[in-house]
Amino acid sequence: MLPFKSGSAMAEFTSPPRLDRVGHRPRNLWRSDDDFQSDMLEGVSRTFALTIPQLPPGLCRVVSNAYLLCRIVDTIEDEPVISGARKNYLCQQFLGVLNATKNAEPFSRQLCASLSSKTSTAEHELIRNVPRVIQITRRFSERQREALQHCVGTMANGMAQFQLRNEEQSLQTLEDLDQYCYYVAGAVGEMLTRLFCLYSPEIAKHHDRLMQLAVSFGQGLQMTNILKDLWEDYQIGACWLPRKIFADEGFDLRDLATARNRRGFQRGIQRLVGIAHGHLRNALAYTMLIPSHEVGIRNFCLWAIGLAVLTLRKINSHLYYTDGNQVKISRKSVKGTVVVCRLAVRHEHVLKLLFYVATLRLPLARLSTSLSPAETNANTLDSAVNPSE
Repeated sequence: MLPFKSGSAMAEFTSPPRLDRVGHRPRNLWRSDDDFQSDMLEGVSRTFALTIPQLPPGLCRVVSNAYLLCRIVDTIEDEPVISGARKNYLCQQFLGVLNATKNAEPFSRQLCASLSSKTSTAEHELIRNVPRVIQITRRFSERQREALQHCVGTMANGMAQFQLRNEEQSLQTLEDLDQYCYYVAGAVGEMLTRLFCLYSPEIAKHHDRLMQLAVSFGQGLQMTNILKDLWEDYQIGACWLPRKIFADEGFDLRDLATARNRRGFQRGIQRLVGIAHGHLRNALAYTMLIPSHEVGIRNFCLWAIGLAVLTLRKINSHLYYTDGNQVKISRKSVKGTVVVCRLAVRHEHVLKLLFYVATLRLPLARLSTSLSPAETNANTLDSAVNPSE
């Protein structure tokens, strides 16, 4: 998954495009929409630049755009020099742009001026190109736009709630983590499901069950990212771990800087790995509801699941990690995941067996709680990954 109107192509540009140093127009104005979005994705997320192109062309275009829209909100949230209130204001301004009540060009300039050097060069470039991203959005069908707007609105408003809480160092409970993951990833899973169902009547037959599992799929990927990026987030003053989980193990997250070899901290990490593992089981169940002939959509899902499982395995075997690079999977592992998924994509029993073997030594938590404000019920499906069935 992702942790994502009419008008002419250049209608929103209210001033002539600036020239580069040798007097030529910026390169992105000459690129096709697909090439432009591909270049933007490559800059802000190599993972999704790898997985999204597996989708059928029509879906690839709209999902690429959806990811870029979500990344714009994410860039606002991650900027360390902007206050929570200011982030909320900028998110609301962006929703106005997305809903065609505000112009994209002034918003783009305003946000660019607010970003610091701590935001990556690729994200600066994305924000400069907000007008073109929005123009692409406006070419989609009404129902596609509605799916994108609902997702981005949920994400922006949900992120703002957490920013305005101004909590330092951690979330309070696992329920807080569930809610945060819903806003930043579960809502993306719901959006993708809506887009998949619009694309295929055959997929739409499973709409209700897919929607139940979509939030869990997103949460599994997001929790994996939170664990992987734990120390990098902490360095910029953020921590998305639930305090109570660690308190139950005798560790206070306020002492995170000295936690590197503490057993209580490691047990807390293992509990979260077990929960993420449970969500990824649901992700596999989701994927197997996609018809086997929809190879592109299945690969899109399977590659994300496979990379997340490998990351959880590294975290579980390196509980003393102090840097995300220590639990980063190798390029060889990425290539191996791609090859294996391509070979097994149509074969459900093989997929179950592969998942079972890959997760055999991971802790596992049984899921039984609602995962979203919409009371989405995403329970673990043991039969989805039991190779004996």
